[in-house]
Amino acid sequence: MAPDPEPELDSDFQAVGIDDDTRLVYRYVLAQGTVRVEDVGAEVPLEGTDPAGMLARLRAAGLINRTSGNDGEYTAVDPRVALRALTDRTAAQLDRVRSTIPDLAGLFEQTSDVAGSGAGVHVIDDPALIGAWYTRMEHEVTGEFMAFDRPPYVLADENPVEPLALARGVQWRAVYAAEVLDLPGAWAELRHAASVGEQARIARSLPTKLAIADRRTALVSSNLDPQHPGAVVVEGGPLVDLLVATFEAVWADAVEIPPADSLAGATAPDRGPGKDDRALLALLGSGAKDEAIARELGLSERTLRRRSADLLRRLGAANRFQAGVQAVRKGWL
Repeated sequence: MAPDPEPELDSDFQAVGIDDDTRLVYRYVLAQGTVRVEDVGAEVPLEGTDPAGMLARLRAAGLINRTSGNDGEYTAVDPRVALRALTDRTAAQLDRVRSTIPDLAGLFEQTSDVAGSGAGVHVIDDPALIGAWYTRMEHEVTGEFMAFDRPPYVLADENPVEPLALARGVQWRAVYAAEVLDLPGAWAELRHAASVGEQARIARSLPTKLAIADRRTALVSSNLDPQHPGAVVVEGGPLVDLLVATFEAVWADAVEIPPADSLAGATAPDRGPGKDDRALLALLGSGAKDEAIARELGLSERTLRRRSADLLRRLGAANRFQAGVQAVRKGWL
């Protein structure tokens, strides 16, 4: 179904980088709830433009999500949160863009039952709504964001909203389960995130997925079945305090992930960690499997075993746990 004709509103989406065709696509996603690239091409009257590119721009702006495991499938984020955050990042023409928010929210509410901003507990069993709540919290956070990260994932791997929060000065702390390292390229992505401002650590395991914004709002998974995910949103009160305490306890025992640019100019082995020793220590301490560690460091398992044995010898450790303790004592971690 093509999007309804737009009302005559004094709006200028060019101020936030959205042209007329992309705006039509945005209204279509809001009206439909969930769309694919081919749906946009068939239903939205576009003239020689690229629907996939416009959906990608809307996602980069934080206005829509792309769901994990569904190639080309996009879902809407509540515009009362996402669009307001986008306009707040632009200094010019705010009033004209804001005037469209009630209309777009009406379209969104036709296919979504996301609860309002009132305090309480909300139970969610729709993956699109779970993703919408997570993105909403990323948009609204002003001071501190805490997260437990582990598979399975509701949203696509990339997170275009986190860099925007970091740019606002938000302190972002995330603990990743060791099983994340089984995904190809995960170690490099985690170290890159650490290098751009995220404080990242690895734990041997995590009991659930968790996100907490400003110690006021929490999103916690209640069901990790990828086919039937469930989550609970808690706004304020002692339950959020309990979840914050749980995060802090896990954070204190987790292993820090070194930034991607922190290993240059390493000293000689007898005076401290070598070029890649900190990365190897972090991975060993995380509880990741040898196969995953070797893949992330670009080594064979035989070379990994040799380097691990050499590292334990230099630290005077009999096993990986002792190596972590000795590394902390020596100031290597």
